[in-house]
Amino acid sequence: MGIRERLSGNEAVAYAMKQINPDVMGAYPITPSTEIPQYFSSYVDNGEVDTEFIPVESEHSAMSTCIGAEAAGCRAISATSSCGLIYMAEMLYVAASDRLPITLAVSCRALSGPININNDHSDAMSVRDAGWLMLFAETNQEAYDNYLQAMRIGEAVGLPIMICQDGFITSHAIENIELVETEKVREFVGEYKPEGGLLKAPMAVGAYATPAFYMEAKRQQAQAMMDAKEVIKKVGAEFGAMTGRTYGLIEKYEMDDAEEAIVIIGSSAGTAKEAIKELRAQGRKVGMIKVRSFRPFPSEEIVEALKGVKAFAVMDKDDSFNGHCGPMYAEVAASLYAAGVSGPKGISYIYGLGGRDVRVESIQHVFADLKEIAETGNIGETYRYLDVRE
Repeated sequence: MGIRERLSGNEAVAYAMKQINPDVMGAYPITPSTEIPQYFSSYVDNGEVDTEFIPVESEHSAMSTCIGAEAAGCRAISATSSCGLIYMAEMLYVAASDRLPITLAVSCRALSGPININNDHSDAMSVRDAGWLMLFAETNQEAYDNYLQAMRIGEAVGLPIMICQDGFITSHAIENIELVETEKVREFVGEYKPEGGLLKAPMAVGAYATPAFYMEAKRQQAQAMMDAKEVIKKVGAEFGAMTGRTYGLIEKYEMDDAEEAIVIIGSSAGTAKEAIKELRAQGRKVGMIKVRSFRPFPSEEIVEALKGVKAFAVMDKDDSFNGHCGPMYAEVAASLYAAGVSGPKGISYIYGLGGRDVRVESIQHVFADLKEIAETGNIGETYRYLDVRE
């Protein structure tokens, strides 16, 4: 039986960190993730963990600290948001290419400019190709659960992993949550036993790769990302056996007979579920696919889920500014094309930028558009903004 609590998403993540008791935390504060190292530093100060807490002068240095620690054979963690994540960008690529399974908590927030401290996914999506595993949470419970699974996933394939939640929406809102007993957490996560490490044997870190070797290193990195799909499902199933909360790459909601569906990520999935409940009560066959794992991208699972629908919309809380779609829509469309599936008609919706409210009525407006597409076969404009003043 788990422990009943009421925690914000940030505190839940910090508590998960405490339960795991990592070796090193490199930290620099930035809204809305500041509470995570703040809570965790109190655990360090109180002697509740054995972690070496290293406050640094920038997010770039925070990730550099994690890289050094992880290369030495330690479990290293950090937390950041928005421009802080972008300031880390150079070192994010280093961490991934050096195959260092660092765990990074990200409370997602809009990027400047104009300056905005509210939620969207422009920070996380801007580094989506840095080579990190990326899990997204809908609720505080999922943010906590994802963090408990993260280290096992990253360490199994030798890749760093981001645990993303929505800034302020889940990071600061307090919800009922069920915590796992600490002894069970320690047993589930296990001990970190890296094969190498600077403190165990001499090795080069950040070595220069000539054209004769660079592509082979990247091919191995790509294979690790592909291998992570099965690891995420395996760890999620084991977590479910322990807690009753099983996780995969996606979550399907009312998709068994859905004729119209949306693909969405993060906390807005909760709003979408309420909209779908109301439309189902009216006799509409609508459903939702919530993406939990953005990296690796669940191509096969999404293709299978969308095969039976007539029309779908991919909801991006970010824009690629490519002139035709959001980042997740591009992934979904590529997945369908590669699988040879041409039946469902899709549109891309950009929504919620800079914290713009996403209401039940907003999601129902999307389903109204999908109904028209399903009935007429006319897609119209595929690149749309939701709830924006034209």
